[in-house]
Amino acid sequence: MRPYYFDFDRARTSRAVAIVAFERVMRGGWPPRRRAPIDLFRSVLVLLRQWRERARQRGQLARLDLCMLRDIGVTPSEAERECDKPFWRS
Repeated sequence: MRPYYFDFDRARTSRAVAIVAFERVMRGGWPPRRRAPIDLFRSVLVLLRQWRERARQRGQLARLDLCMLRDIGVTPSEAERECDKPFWRS
């Protein structure tokens, strides 16, 4: 017996279309609403603040010694892995 895979992108049944439409509505509506330029500016500003905060936190984490890392429950390898990430990656 062949395995059964259901692909919503390929299926054109009414049920699949209804499920995809429901998922789109749950993610913010369909058709997508147009954003005002000020909303776009605010979202970019929020993103830049998040990036700056991540970079600051990772810099502080890199300066912690072994005793402090043990206090917060982080191993040195975990701290190094987190500090090696670029600021845009969460």
